[in-house]
Order: sequence, then structure tokens, then C-alpha cells
Amino acid sequence: MNESTEVERQALDRTAGIVEGIVLATSRLSDTSIRAIARRQPAVVLNRVVTDVPSVVTDNARGMRRAVEHLAQLDHRTITYLAGPEASWADGMRWRAAQEAGHEVGLRVRRLGPFAPTREGGRAAARAFAGSRTTAVVAYNDLLAIGFMQEVQSWGVSVPGDVSVVGFDDIFGADFCSPALTTVAAPLAALGKHAVTVLAERLSTVGLRGARTVVPRRPALLPAALRVRESTGPRPRRQRAWTPPPA
Repeated sequence: MNESTEVERQALDRTAGIVEGIVLATSRLSDTSIRAIARRQPAVVLNRVVTDVPSVVTDNARGMRRAVEHLAQLDHRTITYLAGPEASWADGMRWRAAQEAGHEVGLRVRRLGPFAPTREGGRAAARAFAGSRTTAVVAYNDLLAIGFMQEVQSWGVSVPGDVSVVGFDDIFGADFCSPALTTVAAPLAALGKHAVTVLAERLSTVGLRGARTVVPRRPALLPAALRVRESTGPRPRRQRAWTPPPA
């Protein structure tokens, strides 16, 4: 959807009359709009919590805590969170979790962004990061992390020798990078399966409760795990000077 609420809304309007239920994956619509959709027809929200609408989410707080603890164990003292879209519920959760985890382990965490959750967004993040560097970054998602790595490496920067990089989601290809990306693995298949199961249950109750009734339900929280690969390493004892080439 290219982060466009208008495109998302148009797609929903086109499908409203031809589907029985909807799974909204990482929607950028407002909570009010999502609740209106759920009153119109059965819906489940993926990767976001909306009051009174069935939701399925990854344990972002636990996953971020593991990432921050991992970097602290490698003796990093200040890290940068490369933020995703401002309207992202997951981004807000991950940033708050990074702050809390950093406070717990005595590690300073700063925020940079927002950036588009794409490789191009990662390249833009690298240029913003170059002006005020830390020895490690945690990116909003894997594409942002991969774009960041590719950009700084094109300048001769070593990953993880000069900067360690952690992503989020463990998408297909995260382990094909050079170096392979350390990332917080979201159970993507399990998230989708659970969302469809919840939607099927919701559809089965429509005839009994009425299509416009929203059934209150606690969000389903699925576990996240840190996948340690080659993009993270010990804090460099001396930060090597480097600057990006002119844009």
C-alpha cells in the first residue's frame, strides 16, 4: 500500500461487497476507521492492537528486550533505533521497549527517523546516521536494516566491525545478506494462521450475534525470538573516522 491510508481505504471499499471477512495486516488506518470496518463485516487486525477488534500481534517488547540485551552483552553502550512509519503501532511499541530495555541494562538508546520501512528508507537512514553515529543500530524492520547495511558498506564501513546492525521480522532473505542479518524473528506463518483462525471463529458467530456486533477479545500475543547471525559483534574499541560520499 506504500504506507498510503487512501490506497488502503480504496482497496477495502472495492472488496467490501465480495468477501465475507477481512484480515488487516499492519494497517495505517485510524482506530476509529478500523472499528467502523469491523462493525460492517468480520475483521481481524494483524500486527496492531485496536480496542474491541480481534487482534494478533508479536511480542514486540520481549523481542526488543532480547536485541538490546544482546548488544549490551557485546559491550555496546549507546545504540540508535532507526524508526519506521510514524503511524505504525509496532514502531511505537518497539521504541518504548527499546527505551525500557536500555534503562534496565544501563545502555543509552536514541531514536532516528521516521524512515520508510524499505531498503531505500534504510539508505536514507544511513545518511542521517552518518552525522551522529553510535556503535550499533536496531532497525524497525529487516528491509530498513538491509538498506542501511548496504549503504554504509558501499562507503567502506565494516558491519559489524564499525557498526552492529539488528533488524526485525526475520523475513525471507535476512540470512542471505552479507553479513547475515541478526534479527528479531516474528512468527510470520503463525501470525497469519492465527489471524485466519480467529476470523473463521468470528464468521461462525455472525449469524448468531449479528454482522454489526464487535466481539470484545484480548489480543493474541505470539512469541518473538532473537536470531543471532553475523551483523552484530563486539563494540569497536576505537571508532574509525568515516564519511559518506556526496549525495
